Amino acid sequence: MLTGVILAGGQNRRMKGFHKALLDFQDQPIIERQILAMNDLCAEILIVTQREELFSAYLSDNIRVIPDEIKDRGPLAGMHAALAASRNQEAWIVGCDMPFISVNAAELMLQVKNQLHAHAVIPFIEGKVHTLHGIYDKNCAPMIAALLSEGENRVNKLLQVIHSVELDEQVFLEQEIDLNFVMNVNTKEDYIRAVRTNEAELK
Repeated sequence: MLTGVILAGGQNRRMKGFHKALLDFQDQPIIERQILAMNDLCAEILIVTQREELFSAYLSDNIRVIPDEIKDRGPLAGMHAALAASRNQEAWIVGCDMPFISVNAAELMLQVKNQLHAHAVIPFIEGKVHTLHGIYDKNCAPMIAALLSEGENRVNKLLQVIHSVELDEQVFLEQEIDLNFVMNVNTKEDYIRAVRTNEAELK
């Protein structure tokens, strides 16, 4: 059983305060696309945010909204809250600004995690580790708490203290998984690029 986690915190400053999760993408908010994808694989979905009112329409028996237990510490704190609250041992964690999240990529990473008994499996694509489209073990929660207590906010730091596996892009390509699943939308320019990418794929 797998828990889906959508990290929907942050100030969204580069979007002038408009929440990135609610950006319209092919006639639906990004977060709605993510929920639909996760429903194919996950027994429960957690939306981590301090602004529950923005996502009340998505609540259901298997979708919960939870706040950061440790506030204003970025994605690492959101990961801690989610893993601590997860009803399952493993969680598929994504950022709320990723319109192309991939069930196939998540299934592949989950398989690798179980084979190698890792704490986490994350993609390594175009020379970059993409920590916010990864599979993480619930046992990472106390290790994250320890890092936060030391003043550490970087997710990459977590990867240094756990058994993490970086899955190279070639592994995904061999499984015919489109690498756009790691694309995120931080700025208006990113949003335009993502929309154009989607339009090209639909042709």
